Amino acid sequence: MELSDEQVRLQNSAIAFAQQALTHDVVAADAAESFNADAWRRCAEFGVLGMPIPQEYGGLGLGLASLLAVMEGLGYGCRDQGLLFSLNAHLWTNSIPILLYGTEAQKRQYLPGLCDGSRIGANAATEPGAGSDIFSMRTRAKRSGDCYALTGTKMFVTNAPVADVIVAYATIDPALGAMGVTAFIVERDAPGVSIGRKLHKMGLRTSPMAEVIFDDCRVPATQRLGREGRGVEVFECSMEWERGCILASCLGVMRRQLEECIRHARDRKQFGRPIGKNQSVANRIVDMRVRLETCRSLVYRIGVLKDRSQPAVLEAAMAKLHVSNCFVQSSLDAIQIFGGYGYMTEQQVERDLRDAVGSGLYSGTSEIQRNIIAKALGL
Repeated sequence: MELSDEQVRLQNSAIAFAQQALTHDVVAADAAESFNADAWRRCAEFGVLGMPIPQEYGGLGLGLASLLAVMEGLGYGCRDQGLLFSLNAHLWTNSIPILLYGTEAQKRQYLPGLCDGSRIGANAATEPGAGSDIFSMRTRAKRSGDCYALTGTKMFVTNAPVADVIVAYATIDPALGAMGVTAFIVERDAPGVSIGRKLHKMGLRTSPMAEVIFDDCRVPATQRLGREGRGVEVFECSMEWERGCILASCLGVMRRQLEECIRHARDRKQFGRPIGKNQSVANRIVDMRVRLETCRSLVYRIGVLKDRSQPAVLEAAMAKLHVSNCFVQSSLDAIQIFGGYGYMTEQQVERDLRDAVGSGLYSGTSEIQRNIIAKALGL
């Protein structure tokens, strides 16, 4: 897909912003597993957090294809993929569900703060014993008068240590199965909410993650997101958006990897000639370019469909599966091309690989994406 002149301008602006404003010591931040609150604030000021949100709720009202162009630009210009991962989690699994399923009062209460960065969003769905079987949840929501009492534990909650607003899922009756799952907007400081142990990860280490525990957490009925039993629809909608969009920043990383590998292959000389003249090196770089082009078309197709208000469940699953596989392989190729230097922390190539591995797990594993695609094919 060719970007419009306006989308190119937006992408170039995002690259320039990232290179200027998001240039901190990511090597040290990765080692310390530290979240950069100042960089988050700068992203909010640039407008990233409000780009898909209508202007009436404090956003910019951009179309999804334009936002994908911005996220690709951020991935190219920003070395901190953990920060971008947290931005994506905030957008697709918190702001978007509130926008699409929230009441007018909920949207006016939460979206402006989520857009201007004064509030950080999280999503609490996965449970310790469920994993990919997301709807076999044990977290209960018992109605009592004008409140629900939530009790249960959520695992792998991105942004949990810094979140202010949590979109959480619980069942009103386990016997109902998926039909009992209901979504709620939970304030971080609500009585009965506690953040558990911080989780240490292989990659995306600057994106904070922890358990969230609900212990008889009282949530007003006005904080229910959608009607009772609609939680599956809310969750799957947010996953469709996230699966299609969260890897747009990875396109930028793959593009940067490709350019860096080309420069290195031209400049690095062994046995009297540039290593790029060796077919084994050149072939890796060629494959990196082919992967990037096929990934871009899949990702931007989702933007076109969503901007036309068309479903993109199949397309999002295909993009998630393909891009995640390509991201890992291109990161492996980049390390091989840089050789021993690529294995060193200071070169910042090895971190791309550690960050990339998670792409086959978050937002639904590659196996889940294959199940979605198979179902769409009638299998």
